Amino acid sequence: MTVVATACRIPMINSMTAYASASSDQELGQLSWEMRAVNHRHLDVSMRLPEEFRSLESDCRDIIAQHVSRGRIEALLRFQPAADSMAAGIHVNEALAENLLAAHAQLCDLLAVEAAPDVQAWLGWPGMIEQDAPDLKPLHDSARQLLHTALEQLCAQRQREGSHISALLTQRLDSIAELVALVRGWLPDIRQQLQQRLHERLASLQADAEPGRLEQELAIQIQKIDVDEELDRLDGHIKEARMTLQQTEPVGRRLDFLMQEFHREANTLGSKSVDTRTSQAAIDLKVLIEQLREQVQNIE
Repeated sequence: MTVVATACRIPMINSMTAYASASSDQELGQLSWEMRAVNHRHLDVSMRLPEEFRSLESDCRDIIAQHVSRGRIEALLRFQPAADSMAAGIHVNEALAENLLAAHAQLCDLLAVEAAPDVQAWLGWPGMIEQDAPDLKPLHDSARQLLHTALEQLCAQRQREGSHISALLTQRLDSIAELVALVRGWLPDIRQQLQQRLHERLASLQADAEPGRLEQELAIQIQKIDVDEELDRLDGHIKEARMTLQQTEPVGRRLDFLMQEFHREANTLGSKSVDTRTSQAAIDLKVLIEQLREQVQNIE
């Protein structure tokens, strides 16, 4: 039966951490998958398979890649053979037994003794007991199908956690937008205070300054503290982050890059600050951005 993969790539944020398990009873025994997913920059799959299933490793890696694009995935397959399957197809190697009987009789003749064959010892003779190899293809097909089931559970948990992360990110972005709007509203008052301080400083020095010179100095000071561009870029980053959260493909790397841009603008805002309000706002921005970054680290 062909199984169609249901990937995690739907219009929502996916976490990279999750746990899932799935088991299935088969004629030859019980199959069970156990899967753990944690953070990682790329897709890194660690797989442990029983000896009978070693040939499935490449297929299983491809199946996992259909569902997950990023994170470290630990996949463990267990197989518990059914009790009756262990005895199926067991028979004695008659040709070997006959050769051993002939050798036993010949040895007895040479030694002129009579001795019964040691059946228990002969049962342990290499190759004496043979078992027909079972057809593992149905079991392998079931293992692949069960892997899809386990991955669907894993993805569902990643999506639930991702939905929670998305809500947290939206809250932080709203708080950042409010801070940016506050700082933008303070700018006219900050410029006016700067002009007043410059006049007061000149007055304290009892120096006369040409009006043109005073205006030039004021323009230079205002240019040094001008943060309009930084605020505009922060608004742009907020808008881009909101749009990124609505995309259908994995966005963890894109959001991680945006966090670096957020940090850069917040640092510049703090370095240009000449007002306690904007200094505190820059600190609050950094705290919010760091909270964003911590959550983004867990996004696929």
